[in-house]
Amino acid sequence: MRLTTAGESHGKALVAIIEGLPSHLKVDLEKINEDLAYRQSGFGRGARQKIEKDKAEILTGVRNGETLGSPVTLCIYNKDYANWSACMSDGACDTDIMEKKKLTKVRPGHADLTGVIKFAQSDARNILERASARETAIRVAAGGVYKQYLSALGVEIGGFVKEVCGVKDTGVYAFDELKKAKTTQVGMMDETADALAVERISALKKEGDTAGGVVELRVKGLKSGFGSMMTYAEKLDARLAQGLMSIQAIKGVEIGDGFRAAASSGKSVHDEIFADNKGGFYRATNRAGGIEGGMSNGEELVLKVAMKPIPTLMKGLKTVDYATGAEATAASERSDVCAIFALEIIAEAVVAQVLATVVSERLGGDTMQEACERYNRLP
Repeated sequence: MRLTTAGESHGKALVAIIEGLPSHLKVDLEKINEDLAYRQSGFGRGARQKIEKDKAEILTGVRNGETLGSPVTLCIYNKDYANWSACMSDGACDTDIMEKKKLTKVRPGHADLTGVIKFAQSDARNILERASARETAIRVAAGGVYKQYLSALGVEIGGFVKEVCGVKDTGVYAFDELKKAKTTQVGMMDETADALAVERISALKKEGDTAGGVVELRVKGLKSGFGSMMTYAEKLDARLAQGLMSIQAIKGVEIGDGFRAAASSGKSVHDEIFADNKGGFYRATNRAGGIEGGMSNGEELVLKVAMKPIPTLMKGLKTVDYATGAEATAASERSDVCAIFALEIIAEAVVAQVLATVVSERLGGDTMQEACERYNRLP
């Protein structure tokens, strides 16, 4: 399987092409659009979410609700393009409006400065339009297709927000409880912590500041043996880390106990193995987070993702004007105060993409029937 996305934040549309899906996968567009609505939700989102009401369209590869085996193309049209077409058109643009929208006061923590140097641009808008987290909308849509592929095999993905700018949810939750997180304001399971996070975000908004946080992701139903220790490129944990680190603003990924394991001894870290009465094996603990030696071991996958505060602040930081070299205050593009609720949805989509790719590499199959039969035969 392979995913390609294209599109700019204020361009005509965002597009995804998924290659390698087997035929006869049932695709529920309503579930995809439900995830897109969740991505736009959560306390702390900005004004852009009031303009865009994201709905995905399927352009190719699906007929009568099922995949054909050909590439599947998804599209989300940007409603805000109507307000930007004069300076974002692929044809001749209005030079006066382009100059007005030009961004040279580059933002610390963003791709602006490095991007304009790398790509020899004079306007950071030519960088930020693609670097923007708006791109994640189409990744969520594609992730919805991947989640439906995995779900057909019995693999489910969930998660919740563990931390927002120092406010922590310290609870331990069963996988089946995680649906509650999508009904709270920030995405935390603990309602007291969720309310405190709302207060923290509100205070930061008044100060013109932003917040980051930590999301925990869980995967249930993935059998053992996906990924490989034979080459570093096949390691499941490496591929998941790469996928999650590709999300805008992500600065850290943990699997299982992660950094906490480094401060402990082997006796308190490694999961002891036991035989069951059916000829199989199990672990009484899951500190490894479901991955050992670069392979899934049959336990739940447990991953944590750390998001830095959004780099576009309403009260900009000190910077320079790239065009003149003069000291300046960073430009303030329309942005969010906190997008941690959205991150959980985006991270689910990325994990689904990685896992679907890894699973399909092992199972093969031109049809979903073949894939399901092969998965069910695995120990």
